[in-house]
Amino acid sequence: MTVELRSYIGGVWRDGVRLSDDLNPAHPSEVVARTSLAGAELAAEAVQAARSAFAAWRATPAPARGDILRKAADLLEERAESVGRDLTREEGKTLAEAIGETRRAVSILRYYAGQTLEPDGETYPSSSRVTFLYARREPVGVVSVITPWNFPIAIPAWKIAPALAYGNTVVWKPAELVPLTAVHLAQALLDAGLPPGVLNLVLGKGSEVGDVLVTHPEIDAITFTGSNAVGRALQHKAIEHGKKVQLEMGGKNPAVVLADANLDVAVEQVARGAFLSAGQKCTATSRVIVERAILPEFQERLAALAQSWKLGDPLEPDTRVGPLVSEDQLQKVSGYLQLARREGGRFLAGGEPTTINGEGYYVRPSIVTDLDQGSHVAQEEIFGPVAALLPAASFEEAVALANATPFGLSASLFTNNLSLALRFASEIQAGVVKINQESAGLEFQVPFGGMKDSSSGSREQGKAAREFFTQWKTVYIDQLP
Repeated sequence: MTVELRSYIGGVWRDGVRLSDDLNPAHPSEVVARTSLAGAELAAEAVQAARSAFAAWRATPAPARGDILRKAADLLEERAESVGRDLTREEGKTLAEAIGETRRAVSILRYYAGQTLEPDGETYPSSSRVTFLYARREPVGVVSVITPWNFPIAIPAWKIAPALAYGNTVVWKPAELVPLTAVHLAQALLDAGLPPGVLNLVLGKGSEVGDVLVTHPEIDAITFTGSNAVGRALQHKAIEHGKKVQLEMGGKNPAVVLADANLDVAVEQVARGAFLSAGQKCTATSRVIVERAILPEFQERLAALAQSWKLGDPLEPDTRVGPLVSEDQLQKVSGYLQLARREGGRFLAGGEPTTINGEGYYVRPSIVTDLDQGSHVAQEEIFGPVAALLPAASFEEAVALANATPFGLSASLFTNNLSLALRFASEIQAGVVKINQESAGLEFQVPFGGMKDSSSGSREQGKAAREFFTQWKTVYIDQLP
């Protein structure tokens, strides 16, 4: 029996205006769920529900808010395998990755439950003998949370958990491709005792509900993760309407491999960064910059590893790379594979879309070489399992190549030279720097975000999240005689 999904507004599951099928990208003939898509009117009701619930939620003691997050984490942990299985069925990443992502969401909820016990302000010395001077953090208000399909439970968790912990109410629009995972996260929070209206789930198309969630007068802030085109358009509208905006967008992340690197480590980590989750990560390794002295051996070993990884049904335990999320994504990645050939590229592995038993949106792990640094394939985010190999004559040239992109999200360096590692960390234009690690993979307790066109500048996760989801209030109190 097909699961039917609806939006959750003000404590009630609500029907939308039309139905949409949620398909399994490994088996597109399988309907995972059927979604009743919300329209603009229902989205506006969600905003009003969040506004109505804000005063009471803001007044709820922070430790009590943390108790709800902690209970939601416990519930989600109990359900991790079933949630992970549904995540795999609708998004396509392997079951191990999906369960791991669900457990990461559990950890994020627990982390922000802990943050509700942290100090929320500071006292200051005053120049006046009779003045008590302090400042405290208070919630921003009603927050629109707009999340992508590639990490459909971890990214929502690292936005929603701090928003709720710090006393905000939320209107959440997940990507249309992953409604079932969204309902699982929302249900865990509701089952944990979250009051009506504090979290509102809008299952709708961005083209139909997006304007409401960005421009509605009762929205105070918007946090968005997704493409640059959508993010910048959203930012312009939000700023015109006086909203606080946080954007995390694309990446074209380099991995630099120096001649002294441990090649066993470098090959494995570059492959993980480029091909796991079918390359559908903003932090995925897209450009591999290798010192010429080791380029022949490195590319031979990377190609052999890419060809050895099983491409297949993501529910099968030995599958390393599953399908792309949708037919549209398959067409986009296939277009870049064709463009790579037109730009003079030569594939050492992969290079073509394929199917498994005649179905699915698959692209084999692909390695392309002989491209110019300025080519489209070497400069633009592909969001698929495609890595471009670029040679460099020296450390200095490698860093210059790594920085020669509009993006600045994450970057890796493989070396045994500590001095060069420290120079790389200083000179690379990226918000996340990894030494002898893949470019993807993040810990939730530290700031995350990019430079240049990868971000609006603010940071997510860890204590840094407080900067976006709260605002300072400074208070002067004079003792009267």
